Amino acid sequence: MTNDVMNRNYDFFDPMNFFNEVGNLGRDMFNGEDTMKTDVVEHAKNYVVTAEMPGFKKDDIHVDYRDETLRIAGKSEVKQATKDDDGRVLRQERHSQNVARSFYLPDIDLENVQANYNEGILTLTLPKQTKVEDNHKISID
Repeated sequence: MTNDVMNRNYDFFDPMNFFNEVGNLGRDMFNGEDTMKTDVVEHAKNYVVTAEMPGFKKDDIHVDYRDETLRIAGKSEVKQATKDDDGRVLRQERHSQNVARSFYLPDIDLENVQANYNEGILTLTLPKQTKVEDNHKISID
């Protein structure tokens, strides 16, 4: 019986894991396990944003741009079974999650933004607006 419990929840009884979990408590509490890993690359003509969002459905990802800020949010719902066929949960790690990130990216050409979601990776290409010449001479009639 004791071996059965220890095998099911080995991480709980492993003293080294206990110290690892305590050491990660502050980091997980403030950074969260559920933050999406994101790369933002600036090129001469555009920004490319790549975000890891595995397990999310395309319809559950919301992307918007306002106040020169790109916002990415996702909601993933996992319906968790509390019992297996025998009424015991051996290990349960999947969970529902909400994630959100914001990035200040000024002067975006909103008419030509491209977004693609494939195999858990969201890729956004945000072209920069061409600068309008603000030194334009106006003739007087």
